[in-house]
Amino acid sequence: MGADHHGPAKGITRWFFTTNHKDIGTMYLWFSFAMFILGGIFALVIRAELFQPGLQIVKPEFFNQMTTMHGLVMVFGAIMPAWVGLGNWMIPMMIGAPDMALPRMNNWSFWILPFAFAMLAATLFTEAGAPNFGWTFYAPLSTTYAPETVTFFIFGVHLMGMSSIMGSINIIATIMNMRAPGMTYMKMPMFVWTWFITAFLLIAVMPVLAGAVTMMLFDIHFGTSFFSAAGGGDPVLFQHVFWFFGHPEVYIMILPAFGVVSEVLPTFARKPLFGYSSMVYATASIAFLSFIVWAHHMYTVGMPIAGELFFMYATMLIAVPTGVKVFNWITTMFKGSMTFETPMLFAIAFIILFTIGGFSGLMLSLAPLDFQYHDTYFVVAHFHYVLVQGALFALFCGVYYWLPKWTGHMYDEGLSKAHFWMTFIGVNTAFFPMHFVGLAGMPRRIPDYALQFADFNMLSSIGAYITGFSQLIFVVCVIKCIKGGVKATDKVWEGSHGLEWTVPSPAPYHTFSVPPQVK
Repeated sequence: MGADHHGPAKGITRWFFTTNHKDIGTMYLWFSFAMFILGGIFALVIRAELFQPGLQIVKPEFFNQMTTMHGLVMVFGAIMPAWVGLGNWMIPMMIGAPDMALPRMNNWSFWILPFAFAMLAATLFTEAGAPNFGWTFYAPLSTTYAPETVTFFIFGVHLMGMSSIMGSINIIATIMNMRAPGMTYMKMPMFVWTWFITAFLLIAVMPVLAGAVTMMLFDIHFGTSFFSAAGGGDPVLFQHVFWFFGHPEVYIMILPAFGVVSEVLPTFARKPLFGYSSMVYATASIAFLSFIVWAHHMYTVGMPIAGELFFMYATMLIAVPTGVKVFNWITTMFKGSMTFETPMLFAIAFIILFTIGGFSGLMLSLAPLDFQYHDTYFVVAHFHYVLVQGALFALFCGVYYWLPKWTGHMYDEGLSKAHFWMTFIGVNTAFFPMHFVGLAGMPRRIPDYALQFADFNMLSSIGAYITGFSQLIFVVCVIKCIKGGVKATDKVWEGSHGLEWTVPSPAPYHTFSVPPQVK
């Protein structure tokens, strides 16, 4: 597989031609980390400009390019490929499969990505400049008034979508056809379940995004008027199409996070996951509901009151299955013999901070209130709590949890805890004050602001820089772990308590008591 007639491929060719799910998972993870650093640099440019009022460092036009590129790179380049990387690594092993179902397509779906993002990043070096219309690329900003480089962006999005769809088909084919004998659906680990559901979401919504950018392409180059009122089109149509993709998209980024946390908590609480089947049904419910709430991003476009009410109630309904999950996680920890290794710290921080993000989301779901919150920093605070303290924390949680399994070595517990606490302090210092300036009326995507917002913005910028530079500790920690260190055993957390790799997600049939090795 991926080799010539003279034995396995060596060196660089091994990585180009590999069909091994572990190699491909590793490439996804390194690629997503590179994109995370790039997107982080864009964010630090934004926060440097907002450190104090007035225009100091960058032109407003470049500031808009930074907000656009930061969002696009973080969503499509960092978070999503990282989940695909974890899925590639862990799903075959968790269901007892020898590899992914479609190994060559697996290789291709990875190698499309570097070219897609190279094309997007290359726009920074053009005369016209990078896309400047925000990561949501609303028409007519992205059609009538867009820089010429919008075409690069459209092609990049198409490639990224192809990669996502192929990766999802692969995951579904693997889970449905390659489970070991006896591995029924309701015995699958939660991480496998969450990815299974996520893959269906991806296949459903990526073509919608492709449709949106194709209509943009036609409006720009072929004289159509999908989004132009002058030609009988409607800019609000763009928002409907975009958010019909965009809302399930945010759940695509968070559902695998739920899976990781559901694997890690039982291990360090030494108890089976509480309410396994309800977790599966809650995940499926969230996925279904994510399709019928898209217009809560659009209360201010002037929809009829019945529409506002429908989207308001449907959005509030998502809080129910999400609340079931949080309840089950807390109950899993209740009366457990907990220890607080780094993955557990990230998992607990995830639960607390993701819940804060959930509550601010509940506030935003209320149409009359959203008229006040819309397009302010309150919205920025909300989705960063969900995607940074949510998705990103769960990614770190999963990486630290499985690193010993991947590398055969234990990571440095001291360094990893330093990474956790620095990141924890950094992200909360960065994003919590945004709730306050948002409620006080500070608009998002503006490079300047009124004097009364100065102190909180300075605090946010300091938090952002702490967060950014804390990731260097993570790099050191991972590289140290790959190079060597304490050998990991088959009972990897054995140093302190002789614990197996994982307590299986479904509760064992025989007993709900503490596993025998830790009595």
